[in-house]
Amino acid sequence: MPTKLNFTVAIPTYNGASRLPELLERLRNQINTENLAWEIIVVDNNSTDNTAELIKSYQENWQCSYPLKYCFEAQQGAAYARKRAVLEARGKFIGFLDDDNYPLSNWVAAANAFAKEHPHVGAYGSQIHPDWEVKPPENFHRISAFLAITERGDIPLLYKPHTKLLPPSAGLVVRRQAWLTSVPNNPILTGRVTGNMLTGEDLEMLCYIQKAGWQIWYNPEMEIYHKIPKSRLEKAYLIPFFRGIGLSRYVTRMVNIKPFYQSLVSFAYAINDLRKIALHLLKHRNNFKHDLVANCELQLLLSSLISPFYLWRNGYLKMNKE
Repeated sequence: MPTKLNFTVAIPTYNGASRLPELLERLRNQINTENLAWEIIVVDNNSTDNTAELIKSYQENWQCSYPLKYCFEAQQGAAYARKRAVLEARGKFIGFLDDDNYPLSNWVAAANAFAKEHPHVGAYGSQIHPDWEVKPPENFHRISAFLAITERGDIPLLYKPHTKLLPPSAGLVVRRQAWLTSVPNNPILTGRVTGNMLTGEDLEMLCYIQKAGWQIWYNPEMEIYHKIPKSRLEKAYLIPFFRGIGLSRYVTRMVNIKPFYQSLVSFAYAINDLRKIALHLLKHRNNFKHDLVANCELQLLLSSLISPFYLWRNGYLKMNKE
């Protein structure tokens, strides 16, 4: 049986050949890992570019003490890619980096140190700074967290269940045991794919880990930069993106609710969503024509309201029951 390692860096990627080289170079230059047993796994999520050839080229010239591995996951969706990474990983902890996440040189060492200091941690997220290709609108800070920007100060923060706040999957470290014993094999949400922006698969996974009693933290010592291209600040991307977030919300809202109470709680959420929609329309009634941020917020609220109906009509909730 293969020897277990301290840490696995897992990189789920789809057509990431142009973005992976910078990330791999940053991982090749991690510091303070001399006494750490770790590995890197690139999970190719059905790419159609030359990702496989790129990784093969890196492997042929890889002279680091920690291995660079490659595996292929044909089923499209981030949830499937991360699940494959968990199955392939030999590390006690698995650090997920998207192919546009670029860690500072101490990221791996900081991640390992945090795990040692917090024996009951099930998952912990990074401090994530934006690397904008173009400057965003002045009011973009209202929605920037949805693009995995996480700057919550320089002190570690415990995410408590009642706050309904969890870290994004970018730069997230998960205890492998917590995933294997807490996360269902067939989650409802599987991640964005071509033609479907339904998202929230990372939050669903974390909700189950938290529900099982594991702690979830924010670790500011793990810093990464998230490269955000101009296209992700445009209406054509953002409106479907926020629609997808909203449509997935019923799933994460119900994880910790017993089935008997779900109808009642869902009704309460609907009333609150309607209240927020009314207030938002009143506040921004003269701005929607020119205010992209206000439109994104409205799309999120409207989609959250219809989330249970959308998921049921499209078979997501039925498939989960089966």
